[in-house]
Order: sequence, then C-alpha cells, then structure tokens
Amino acid sequence: MVEDRVEPRAGRAGRGSTGPGSGGDRAVTVTSHVVLGIWSLVVVLPLLWVFLSAFKSNREIISGSPLALPSSWSFDNFVLAWVDEKLGQAMLNTVIVVGCALALVMLLGAMCAYVLARFEFFGRRAIYYLMLAGLTFPVFLAIVPLFFVLQTMGVLNTLHGLILTYVAFALPFTVFFLYAFFQGLPGEISEAAAIDGAGKWRTFFQVMLPMATSGMASVAIFNFLGLWNQYLLPVALNTKRNNWVLSQAVASFVSGAGYQSEYGLLFAGVVITIVPVLVGYVLFQRQLQGSVSQGTMK
Repeated sequence: MVEDRVEPRAGRAGRGSTGPGSGGDRAVTVTSHVVLGIWSLVVVLPLLWVFLSAFKSNREIISGSPLALPSSWSFDNFVLAWVDEKLGQAMLNTVIVVGCALALVMLLGAMCAYVLARFEFFGRRAIYYLMLAGLTFPVFLAIVPLFFVLQTMGVLNTLHGLILTYVAFALPFTVFFLYAFFQGLPGEISEAAAIDGAGKWRTFFQVMLPMATSGMASVAIFNFLGLWNQYLLPVALNTKRNNWVLSQAVASFVSGAGYQSEYGLLFAGVVITIVPVLVGYVLFQRQLQGSVSQGTMK
C-alpha cells in the first residue's frame, strides 16, 4: 500500500514539472523560428533584388521598385556580361583551376593526414606542427617568394602554376582537418585488413578512406568555397588577361560597370558568379547532410 500511495504523488509531481519545461520549449521554438525568419529575409531579399535587377534596364532599376518584376525578361545583360566582358572565359578558367586543385589537395591531404595519424616514425610530430604553422602564416607575406618561385619554375601567369599555388595554400588546413578523423578510426579495422592480406595502399583507399567520408565531404566544401573566392593569389600571380579567374574578372567588371552606371549588366555579372555555387550546393546538399549525420553518429 505504501507503494500505491507514493506512485500517484510521483506522477503528479512529474506532470507538474513538465508543464513549465514544455512552455519554455515552446518559447525557445517560437523565438528561434522568428529569428531564423528575420535572418532568412535579410539574406533572401537582397539576392532576389539582384536576380530581378539582372533582367531590367537601367531606367527600370533606377525608377522602379527594387522587388518589382521586370517589364520584359531580357537576357541581354547576361549575354553582354558572358561574352563582351569575358566572364565565360573566366568561369572556364576558374572551373579548371579549382577543380584540379580541389582533387589534388583532397588526395594529397588525405594521404598526408592518414600517414601522420596512423604511423609512427621519426619527425612525425614535427611535420604535423609545420603543417599547423602554415595555417598561421599570413598569405600576403608569401606573395613575393611565391612570385619568384613560380617565375623560376616557368609557370608564372599560367593556370597550372595557379593550381600548384592553390594546392599548397589549402593543404595545411586539409591535413589539420582530416588528421583527427583518421586518428579517431578504430585500429582493429586496419589490423583486420592486414590479416586479410591487404597492403597499406589497399587498406587506405578501400578501407580507411571510405570511413572518413564525413570529414572528406566537409573539408571539400570548405576548400571549394575558399578557392573559388580566392582573390589575392590570382591578382599577384596570374596577371595574364586570358588566364584570369572569375574573382579577377568580376572585380574588373564591377569597377567598369559601376563607373559607367551599367547596373543591369553589373547585376547580371553577380548572378553569373553566385549561380554555380548555389547549383553545386543544391546538387550535393543531400550527400553533405548525410556525411555530417554519419560523422555525428560515429
């Protein structure tokens, strides 16, 4: 009977304690939704304004409402920006440079991080700390040495010279990011692969690397955004007009279009710049979310 009297009291106390908690949860939920809604408007409205203005003439942009639909959906601004301002050539150069650099830095960074995290050898910690030192070194201090190094190698003002520079620029961060992933993988799996007759190369590419896909996906996104928006290195090391990447072409285009008050042309160039990044995110959004959730489950 004692237990029968205690249980209802505990139940009533439990129900009473969940009341304020549920109300607090609702308040937090409503507040977070309001803040996210305001933040979404702050981000989306300027992008919508830029997108709509890219189809308008200068008269419509100056005299009309910023979010009003254009009187006619004309692609003249996009054609002029793509062909006359050579944004198309710059886009192709950027895809080549960033694509090749991203593939190389992910491969080399994963291999380097795996060796530093899983193998014991003399100087391992020194190499790792030198990689970390590369993250703290300001990029603008390396411009002059990089200029002379690329000039000596004969790859100054070339796309493959810029690819090598991008790889060197992104490698320390990639190694630092992936080091923890490879170090956290269970050693029993690599031992089991060795017992099954797998060599070190096969163990890395077929066993250990697929297990680090969450880290690979995350660092690939960070590297892509950093290399795509890189401006200082191309400006100093890639001055040949035909080899300009998108950041250089857009900077020159924006200054010229703004000076001539070609606002529709200016907005079209901005849309051309941001659309590939948005399309890439939409295409790889599910894979990225899956890799991050997989990493948290581990």
